[in-house]
Amino acid sequence: MRTPVDRTGRAFAVVALVEAFTWAGLLVGMFLKHVTETTELGVTVFGRLHGGAFLVYVAVALVAAVRLRWPWWVTGLALAAAVPPLVTLPLERWLRRTGRLARPGAALAGDEEPERSGAAAGV
Repeated sequence: MRTPVDRTGRAFAVVALVEAFTWAGLLVGMFLKHVTETTELGVTVFGRLHGGAFLVYVAVALVAAVRLRWPWWVTGLALAAAVPPLVTLPLERWLRRTGRLARPGAALAGDEEPERSGAAAGV
């Protein structure tokens, strides 16, 4: 079973996806502007969207680092992942897989021993 993702972890995952999407849009916009020389609209639109998404990503990553008690090196990875294009996606998958998007100390579903009642508990 998987570790349940905390609300903060879920917010981080959504913002990481948005940050990657706007990065991709900006890359397409730069291709259209500089390679095909057809339009600057992509850079104008996605440049602004990505700038905002980047700032939100940094803020949410810092909040997640505090609330989810990430070590300093995980926080550094999360912040560094916003710089190269689309790296927030594999980072988010790794954080989810390693349980770092869950509340600290959250038990895995099914790992808890069921409570016994009556005769089974020896009462």
